[in-house]
This record gives sequence, structure tokens and C-alpha cells, in this order.
Amino acid sequence: MIELDNITKIYRMGKVEVPALRGITLTIRSGEMVALIGASGSGKSTLMNIIGFLDKPTLGSYRLEGVDISRLNDNQLAELRNKKVGFVFQTFNLLPRASAAANVELPLIYSGGSHKRERTMEALERVGLTARAKHKPTELSGGEQQRVAIARALVNNPSLILADEPTGNLDSTSTSEIIAIFKQLNRDGITVVMVTHEPDLAAKTQRIIRLMDGKIISDEKVN
Repeated sequence: MIELDNITKIYRMGKVEVPALRGITLTIRSGEMVALIGASGSGKSTLMNIIGFLDKPTLGSYRLEGVDISRLNDNQLAELRNKKVGFVFQTFNLLPRASAAANVELPLIYSGGSHKRERTMEALERVGLTARAKHKPTELSGGEQQRVAIARALVNNPSLILADEPTGNLDSTSTSEIIAIFKQLNRDGITVVMVTHEPDLAAKTQRIIRLMDGKIISDEKVN
């Protein structure tokens, strides 16, 4: 599904070059649940942003489901992102004055998708929140807010979910609930790539890819 070849990312700050990724070559198959793990500054979030077309590599090639990403313009990238990729972030990124249902519906509004109400409620049902559809984020717990964010990521039926520290702001009970949801989505056939710095979370995936200083230092399957 994901094919990265010699991906390099260099940020330029004036005359200074700061390498974030140093020649990443990686394949992730459809249906895998993968953890990208490493300390702060290891390059894991930069790598996830490139996989999700939120950033572009300085060098190297990237193919998603056989499509050469480098050949697409910004509009084509946005369209592909909206159809294929769902994002879940540590900070939830919900509109505070909108209901859970309205937050989940946002991607459908941007994409012009049909059957908005039906698809919104289906996504909320997948994360167990249909009863909270009319509640605003301030009326929800942290775990419930993250479940709304996951439903929003699901509403366009993506084949890939990218989660950046998705449990970083949650207690242990909510963390277990969120990981259980990701595992169920993976069993349903969605490829899940999760960025984390927590070994215990990474161990709940199928494969752990460790980064350090912009390089892959290990790539192991979880027993």
C-alpha cells in the first residue's frame, strides 16, 4: 500500500540545513497496523506527515496504492487525501461550538459527499458514540472527544488511518478504549499507522518501526 524509497527531508533555516529524514526506505502492506516509535526529534511525525501528503520530501519517491505521489498537483493531493486518508491527532482538533455529529460531518461538507447524516451516524456508531451525537466537545470526556475525532477520520471510508500520538492526552482507561477501536478498525480492513513514543502502545500493533535521528534503526513484527 505504502512504498517509500530513499525519502529524505531537509528543512532550511536561513543558510542552515536541518535533516529530519535521512533516506527512509519502507513498505507497509494493506491491512497492517504499524507503530512508528522514537524519541522527540527522531523524525516519526515528519514521516507520518509525508505519508499523509501534509509535507513533501526533499528527495526520494512515494507511492500510495500504486499512485506516484510526486506526479500529483496540490488539488489532486487534496482529493486523494480526502478519499484515502483519515487523520487522528493528539489534540482532537474539534470545533468547540459544534456538536459531535457536526464535527464528524465536516469532511463530507468539504468533499461534497452525499448521505451526510447517514454516514455521520454510521461513523459515530463505529466508535460507540451515537448517544452523544448532539453533545459539544466541552460536554464530552477526553476519550469521547478522541472517539469523535476517529469517527471524523472514518466518515469518508478511508483505506488508511494515520494517528499521531492519539492517546497522549488520555488516561489509561480511555487509552485502552481508543487502542481497542483502532484494532477493530484494522480487523475491518483499514491500514493503521500510529506514531507514538510509548513502547506499551506500540506493542499492541502488529509491527514496530523504530526511528532515531531520521533513520530506521529497527523494523520488527510483534508476536
